[in-house]
Amino acid sequence: MGLLDAVKDMRTIKQLLTNAEGEALRAGEELPGPEHLLLSALQLPDGSAVRAFARVGTDLSSLRKAIEAAHHSALSSTGLAADDAEGDAPLERRPTPGLFRSTPQAQQVFQEAVALSKSTRPSQLRGAHVVAAACSLERGTAIRALNVLGVDRMQLKAAACAEVGL
Repeated sequence: MGLLDAVKDMRTIKQLLTNAEGEALRAGEELPGPEHLLLSALQLPDGSAVRAFARVGTDLSSLRKAIEAAHHSALSSTGLAADDAEGDAPLERRPTPGLFRSTPQAQQVFQEAVALSKSTRPSQLRGAHVVAAACSLERGTAIRALNVLGVDRMQLKAAACAEVGL
């Protein structure tokens, strides 16, 4: 990877992680999870995540709604209504500068996405790498959201891999 490619990769990583943190904060969550990485990947300029999701018939807006539905369903199953758990609307906060903090599952997804990116040419992180890595999870909000959408995660993973030549 040349210097220009490395700089581009660093910009993509920064955008991915910053937007994921912003997504989590907007949802009133302290730490980004895999679902926030997916939302962020769908907003990356390379468009590969958008194309992968389009191949299985869905998009950013649908995923966002499905994540909300998955959260609502999880709260309902514990006997809480979404309104009970939220209290006041979450404050709009800006991501904290510095070290990126996330859930262990989000860290796993990010590390796998980076590993996948190194096996493609050019070896730059793209949104579809994040999608493919997230589809490897067995459980969690991201997987429940895909289930709400009726998306087979193995088909989505195959679509994501096709986008980056894996």
